[in-house]
This record gives sequence, structure tokens and C-alpha cells, in this order.
Amino acid sequence: MSGPDIQFLMATEAEYLDHLRAKITPEIIGVGPVEAAANTMHILLERPKRPDYVFLLGSAGSATLAQGEVYLASTVSYRDMDASALGFEKGRTPFVDEPAEIVLQPQFASVPQARLSTGADIVLTEQFAAIDADMVDMESFAVKRVCQILDVPLVVLRGISDGPEELKKFDDWTKLLPTVDKNLASALDMILQQL
Repeated sequence: MSGPDIQFLMATEAEYLDHLRAKITPEIIGVGPVEAAANTMHILLERPKRPDYVFLLGSAGSATLAQGEVYLASTVSYRDMDASALGFEKGRTPFVDEPAEIVLQPQFASVPQARLSTGADIVLTEQFAAIDADMVDMESFAVKRVCQILDVPLVVLRGISDGPEELKKFDDWTKLLPTVDKNLASALDMILQQL
């Protein structure tokens, strides 16, 4: 008996290391909301049939969550969207019938949950205080909107790669990626067993 049909996605090859390579072959969708949305839509439309689930895996920043640990996104919001000058709720896209913070389903009790904020910027240490979420990334909200349009459930797993210390160079982001890779693979195993 075969398991569910899962489309695995990751933003970059830099996050796709040995432990995940032993388990999955994801499509790389690129960095940021625009690349993520465009490439995810292309990937899903090119498939012979829609998958049962899309899994988005990778790194995230957080000033409060444990570095190197993996969290299942419980909700996702779009921190770049601000049409409040026109009377719209901050974070809510005008004329789209969606809340500012979208609940992600399904959830799995085996992995700790955290609220996620997506934007097109790298969040530096002092900026976390202004963001109403536990962790930040650059792709998940865009991928969620594509999955909503195509009616495919999205599961987002993020390992915390940075946050408490200021990112000053590329290596400041990549140094924890091997730990994130190992922990993503373990979290993925737990979820796949439940599916």
C-alpha cells in the first residue's frame, strides 16, 4: 500500500543537506514571495495530478525559539502587506477574502508549533520585536496562497537558523543549517508516520 502523494519544496539548495537528501527529492522554488509563488504554481500545474499534500521545508529566523530546532507552522501571515492607510487591517490583502493570519492544516502533535511571518526581507535582530509571530521566513505565505488556489493542503516545517545574533555575512546563516537539516529529517519522519 503506497502512502500519500507529497510534493516536497525547498527554497534553496543550501538548506538541502545530507539527512534530507537521504529521504526526499524536493523541487527548489527560490528565495522570496515572488519566486516562491511563481515556481510553486509552475511545479504544481506541471504535475500529472495534484499532490495530496505540499510540504515546504527549510530554515527560518527567530529571536525567541530554540536555535537549530524545528517547528511546524501553525499559522502564516504576510508582513509586507500594509494597506492600512486605506482602512484595511495591516497584513490583510485588499479585496482578497482571507484573514491577515491564515491557519495551516493539517497539524501534527509530534512537532512543536509556532506562528510564522513571511516577507521579502531578512529580519535583523532588533526588528523581531515589531513582528507579531514566533518565526520569520521569505516563502511560506506565498506557497500557502498557491496551495489554497489549487486546493492542496500545505505543511510547513522550519528549522531556526538565526535570530538572536545579527546576521552580518552568509556564513552566519549557513552555520546552523547542518543541525537544521538533521532535525528537519527527524520531524519529517514523525509526520510521515502519522500520515
